[in-house]
Amino acid sequence: MSIWEYANPRRFMAWTATVQPWAWALAIALSGTGLIWGFFFTPEDFRMGHSVKIIYIHVPSAFLAINAWFMMLVTSLIWLIRRHHVSALAARAAAPIGLIMTVVALLTGAIWGKPMWGTYWEWDPRLTSFLILGLFYIGYVALWSAIEDQDQAADLTAILCLVGSVFAVLSRYAAQFWNQGLHQGASLSLDAEENVADVFWLPLVVTLAGFVALFVALVLLRTRTEIRRRRLHALATRERMA
Repeated sequence: MSIWEYANPRRFMAWTATVQPWAWALAIALSGTGLIWGFFFTPEDFRMGHSVKIIYIHVPSAFLAINAWFMMLVTSLIWLIRRHHVSALAARAAAPIGLIMTVVALLTGAIWGKPMWGTYWEWDPRLTSFLILGLFYIGYVALWSAIEDQDQAADLTAILCLVGSVFAVLSRYAAQFWNQGLHQGASLSLDAEENVADVFWLPLVVTLAGFVALFVALVLLRTRTEIRRRRLHALATRERMA
């Protein structure tokens, strides 16, 4: 059986009905464990004090804000190449979630930045590209809502997603592209020297896994809702034409 058969709306609704409860269970268990562990059972940092604990919200939300856009890029390319409607609807479903994560990351970053940098905002390369990514999210969501023809909306938002991916890459790797700015390096890295201390790193990984599961659960929920909405729209159109 081809993997593309799972993109059939009926088959998608069937298998996601089974997967979705497990995604919610993992999201609640992992994010709850990680947040409680991180906020209540880790010490102060010798430089940042208690403010370091905002890492358990800031890092997972920033991670998802960037990678949600990459997920939208993949599903948008599938739409442009193979014209699978579920992929376009999945991209649409992920956009508001990515936007919320971007806003959370920007707000928590500003709160964290005040005691560390002495200012809520700095036109740092990573911060600036991250802000622009947030504007692309807003444009993407608005474009879907502004165009009545859903296939045309999917085409145009897919093109917008391709352009916005530049800023998703910059948001992730700006610190490596430009060796300047206030923003520190990655908290989670394959380079052990860049990671935070293990006492903070372990609960952060658990929390991050929980946020990823939450993202999957929300995308499945919203995609299923978009499929039902399209079915209702098709039925209403047939009734008007009858």
